[in-house]
Amino acid sequence: MTKAGTIWLRYHVAGKVEDIKLPDNLEQPERRDNLWQKSCFELFLREPGKERYCEFNFSPSGNWAAYGFSSYREGMAQIALAQIPEISMDVSETHLALEVTFGLPDIWTHDELDAGLSAVIEMQNGEKSLWALGHPAGKPDFHHRDCFSLKMKAMGH
Repeated sequence: MTKAGTIWLRYHVAGKVEDIKLPDNLEQPERRDNLWQKSCFELFLREPGKERYCEFNFSPSGNWAAYGFSSYREGMAQIALAQIPEISMDVSETHLALEVTFGLPDIWTHDELDAGLSAVIEMQNGEKSLWALGHPAGKPDFHHRDCFSLKMKAMGH
C-alpha cells in the first residue's frame, strides 16, 4: 500500500487450471454484486481496533465490487471508487494469477490496516473451495475478525 492509498495485489493459484471454471473472455469491467458466487478474489480491510471494515471483490471476468460495513456483516453499503480497478490475468496450464491495482477511498487510507485476503475457486464440476490467510474455528467466514490476519502498512512507515 502506498501512502496515497494505492494497493497492488497479486493472487496466485497453482494446480490443474483446466479444472477451474473461468469466464470465456474478459468483460468490459464494471461494478457487479454477488461476484463471490463464482471464482473471485477478495480483500477485506479494517482499521486496527475498529468495528467498521470494507470488502473488495475482483473477478477473473474483470468485474469488481467494493462494500463498506459498519460492523460484522451489518450496514453494508457500496463504496465509491475514484476509478475502476485495473484487473489483469496470467493463465497457464499450471497456474492462474490475478493482479489488481486500485485506489482506496480517502476514508480508508490509514498508515496501518488489518487485512484479510481470500478467494473463492469454482471448479468445472460446480464445487467451490474457500481460501484465506486465516479462518475462524468452524465454518469459513471471510468477514470474521480472525480472517484479518495480515498487517498492511503504508510505504515509508
